[in-house]
Amino acid sequence: MKVILFDGVCNLCSGSVNWIIDHDKKNLFKFSALQSNYGKGIVAKYNMEGNYMDTAILLDEDDIFLGSDAVLRILKHLGGIYSLAYLFIIVPAFIRNFVYQVVSENRYRWFGKMDTCRIPTPQLKANFLE
Repeated sequence: MKVILFDGVCNLCSGSVNWIIDHDKKNLFKFSALQSNYGKGIVAKYNMEGNYMDTAILLDEDDIFLGSDAVLRILKHLGGIYSLAYLFIIVPAFIRNFVYQVVSENRYRWFGKMDTCRIPTPQLKANFLE
């Protein structure tokens, strides 16, 4: 199972989840807000320290990927033209993660923030882990 953990109050993050749902033709991904019980459980299980609300997390079977690694792997799994983005994996991680961190640190200012986590529609509820 591939699970994407995201900041549930971030407009950029929620918009990205919506985009992934629209482009996930194989229905590969499940989703969970980091604020949910499932999200908190994953953070605890993997002994993650620090502020992981600033990081996209991809749990792919038993492997966990953070930040730009998570984004590139998600795009790779979507297939088609999106998988070409995985070529950016050759860019050194410190450069990719610097760019990722700049966007992450400014995401509320640039894209806004919701007061509560996204509530999926009944049709999408099966794709979300609580």
